[in-house]
Amino acid sequence: MKKAALVTGAARGIGRSIAVALSKAGFDIAVADVLPQEDAQEGLDQCAANGSKILYIRSDISSPDGRKQILDSLKNGFGRLDLLVNNAGVAPKVRADILEASEESFDRLMSINLKGPYFLTQLLANWMVEQSKKGEGYEGRIVNIASMSSYTSSVGRGEYCISKAGVSMMTMLYADRLAEFGIGVYEVRPGIIKTDMTAGVKEKYDKLIGDGLLPIKRWGLPEDIAKAVIAVANGYLPYSTGEVINVDGGFHFRRL
Repeated sequence: MKKAALVTGAARGIGRSIAVALSKAGFDIAVADVLPQEDAQEGLDQCAANGSKILYIRSDISSPDGRKQILDSLKNGFGRLDLLVNNAGVAPKVRADILEASEESFDRLMSINLKGPYFLTQLLANWMVEQSKKGEGYEGRIVNIASMSSYTSSVGRGEYCISKAGVSMMTMLYADRLAEFGIGVYEVRPGIIKTDMTAGVKEKYDKLIGDGLLPIKRWGLPEDIAKAVIAVANGYLPYSTGEVINVDGGFHFRRL
């Protein structure tokens, strides 16, 4: 039986690239997203063309009912889960100074970016533990897509930074708890990636990259993130867990 992967927020952008790459790596693919299926169809068709069985779950990970829907759909559709990729996330609707930002925006980002994946992981990890106890060579893995904003101050979107810092701690906590079951948990930390989310600040980052912000002097691409996830999915890090994989053009290290 083929291995099965769930990628949240995979209707477009980074998530879509991850789903397509996993389909090429031989996984059946489940996509969970709030968008209607037609918005994701191009990526789903690419996955199917790679020989994957496809399951599209329109659901909201910030809702307990939405998370339960994902679990039930996976059990009915695939009967197994080998890889969970927590990719779904949003930016603030309006970039506001931390001295003025609204509580409503804070609550929205915490609910989608942190609470949603935290409790979705709790729900699915318990099922993965059940599968691991059956033996048969099961190797479950979880990848959380965080951000360089996990540790980088950006006072115009403080709620986003805090939500991603929470994802980083979530990675360590689940890595610690699930290690005894042979379930590895990893964090991929994207830098400046060319997606719909960053389209509105393209000019700003074009200048920063041109002025030498990054050692690798280019925008990151969704495919760069997908390759890091594939390394985990293919079992290339068997003696690592709780590991952070920076995919940021070298932004994370200090330079003189």
